[in-house]
Amino acid sequence: MKNKNKTVWGHRFNNQTSKIFENIGSSIDVDKRLFEEDIFASIIHTQMLVKQKIIDKKKGSKIIGGLKKIRTEIRRNKFKFKKKYEDIHLNIEKRLFEIIGENAGYLHIARSRNDQVITDFKLWTKKASLEIISKINDLIKSILKKSESNINTIMPGFTHLKNAQPISFAHYLLAYIEMFKRDKKRFYSNIDYINECPLGVGALAGTSYKIDRKFTSKKLGFKKPTSNSIDTVSDRDFALDFLSSASICAVHISRLAEELIIWNSDIFKLIKINDKMLTGSSIMPQKKNPDPAELIRGRTGKNFGSLQAMLTTLKGLPLSYYKDMQEDKSLVFNSYDILLESIIIANELIKNLSANKKRMITLSSEGYTTATDFADYLVQNKNLSFRDAYKISAKLVNYAEKKKKKLNELSFNEVKRIRNDLKKDVMKIFDVTNSVNSKISYGGTSIKNIKKMISKLKKEIK
Repeated sequence: MKNKNKTVWGHRFNNQTSKIFENIGSSIDVDKRLFEEDIFASIIHTQMLVKQKIIDKKKGSKIIGGLKKIRTEIRRNKFKFKKKYEDIHLNIEKRLFEIIGENAGYLHIARSRNDQVITDFKLWTKKASLEIISKINDLIKSILKKSESNINTIMPGFTHLKNAQPISFAHYLLAYIEMFKRDKKRFYSNIDYINECPLGVGALAGTSYKIDRKFTSKKLGFKKPTSNSIDTVSDRDFALDFLSSASICAVHISRLAEELIIWNSDIFKLIKINDKMLTGSSIMPQKKNPDPAELIRGRTGKNFGSLQAMLTTLKGLPLSYYKDMQEDKSLVFNSYDILLESIIIANELIKNLSANKKRMITLSSEGYTTATDFADYLVQNKNLSFRDAYKISAKLVNYAEKKKKKLNELSFNEVKRIRNDLKKDVMKIFDVTNSVNSKISYGGTSIKNIKKMISKLKKEIK
């Protein structure tokens, strides 16, 4: 009975593991979420052992039947995970022994926990990446829908948080779609990098059994087996890639959240957020606070922290497997959970905001935002260099500022004081809608461009 309670490696040891080390060394509380991947990989490994006649069909059928029973137990919350068995792999193996007896011992032929865990982890990371991509797609669709209803909504574009040039609100929103499209590409690239199967490399040296790694790779959904057994068990690049992509995506969501916080402020008043996405104050009855956006912004630091922790863990490790690597899964799992929630919350925020169109167009005329348009007009109509035109436009801004007028509030006679050979058509230059529609270069903010881009994106994002 004592032997049954020992760890699989315990036969070499005379004393039981200390309780404090058992608690620290156990990873079951973290890696139990790999149970689907672990059982799937074990079933495929068993099929390969049978195919290669390393074990007979009868043993293989018993093992696979036992594994499927365990999977059902875990899915129904009828499985009892035990810390003394350290991880998901040994918890499942111990239960398999209880179900089918000594035949369970054949499952671990031609594999180690080292290649087993990295196989599970890679399978999970592929699945997690696809889930992130799916949620990014949902967010992009919501931004597209919001953009489509705000094509003609004019707002100020900012540099240094100062009014710069008039733009369409839709154009501003579409900028975030470009960021999230790049995020999707990163996660897709990671899936491509990850698509080599680790199973079969053993602890670090490979195996003497005549296994078929190509069969295993295909059945598990990988393109091919890994090429070097030592690199395979040492490799956590895919974890770094995931954490890096998650961090960059979190940056984009955090920037969006910051914009929404600023736009929703009482100073800007550019947008209104539905009450369902706001909270109140314990002392100030009037307050409606954009807490969800602030939480997204704050939680981004956790994504960064996981990446930094993983880099630090790996930087001094020699090749092959070390217990340090046990920390990888909690970092990746946490980063995934945080990012997924942030994307979902960002999507809800986008759905529940509305543009203060009147405030947007009013503010877009402040700060002399059409000064560049005037300079461009002088270049195009008076054969001036841009630098000369810039100086003339600056003079007009100085005049308007002195008179406490916006550029579109100046009379034609006032504009002519700056340059007397101007025609009356110059006055349309100071209209913010005209300014927006004049930006016809590819990628510019003209309404015509935006409509084309929205149409293009709707075809891309299905």
